[in-house]
Amino acid sequence: MKNIERRQFMGSVISLFGAASLGFSGITRSSIKQIKSEQSGRKIRLRGVQDSKVTHWDIITIGNLSRNRYWGESDERAIRSAICTCSVISGEDFHVIVDPSLEDEKAMGTELYRRTGLTPDKINAVFITHQHGDHIAGLKHFMKARWVAGSEVASALNKSATLPKKIESAEESLFGTIDVIPTPGHTPDHQSLRFDFKGMSVVIAGDSVATKDFWDERRAYYNVQDPEESKRSMEKIDSIADIIVPGHDNYFFNLK
Repeated sequence: MKNIERRQFMGSVISLFGAASLGFSGITRSSIKQIKSEQSGRKIRLRGVQDSKVTHWDIITIGNLSRNRYWGESDERAIRSAICTCSVISGEDFHVIVDPSLEDEKAMGTELYRRTGLTPDKINAVFITHQHGDHIAGLKHFMKARWVAGSEVASALNKSATLPKKIESAEESLFGTIDVIPTPGHTPDHQSLRFDFKGMSVVIAGDSVATKDFWDERRAYYNVQDPEESKRSMEKIDSIADIIVPGHDNYFFNLK
């Protein structure tokens, strides 16, 4: 779609969804598929399935970058402290927190409760997308949960001997319903998560997608280790995601 068409289209989506609630209460696959762009008349084709063990998901903290070229800032130095986007995925018998973001225990617990009604002891598993410090800042606040990451990420963090307990190597899925997918580039061993929710395919991308602005230009963040690999990972995410949760921004739609 052209830019103006996309804005008109997203207005229709927001009107249907109501306020920006991640619960998407009352949304059905058939109702979303009926939305059309005012200009093109094309129907949305969702990539998820309706039948999923995931019953809810939420953003706990919306992250920010330490420097942002789209705000006119140089890559040469940090302007502010970085905070990553932290999410929770819930099912009938599990709650998974992804990239716990806040170093202060009280703040982490407060934000978790404010956004989900959960306390840290209700979290069953913590998933870490990669080993950068801003993505494990709040890890120690979830001592009762399993700590899980891709095998290479788990190995690197365990060898660092800086954590109070071991991180497990993730299998291909968590709780039989959340896919663990390789998305290298930002780091060689970066992993993202994908799950179905109400007919939509949701990807929690970690730093394989920095923000919506970086996504739009398929641009990697300044500290990416392999820019070309990063672009390939973004194209992979583009092919499977209806909703994308970036590493340092709010979620956004990728509907086509």
